[in-house]
Amino acid sequence: MATNPIQFIQQTRAEIAKVVWPTRREVTVTTIMVFLLAAVAAIFFSIVDLGIRGGLQAILSNFGT
Repeated sequence: MATNPIQFIQQTRAEIAKVVWPTRREVTVTTIMVFLLAAVAAIFFSIVDLGIRGGLQAILSNFGT
């Protein structure tokens, strides 16, 4: 069943009107949380990387001279 273009546009506008857009505060809080969690993840993986690097250096130094 085909819908004519005018009906399609009306239905599309009706559906867009149903969308609940976030408030400026919600966007700001969400953005801050994303940056904080990214920073926490970066710190965590940096610490893990340092631990692995230190462990490998300790192991490999025993096989050196």
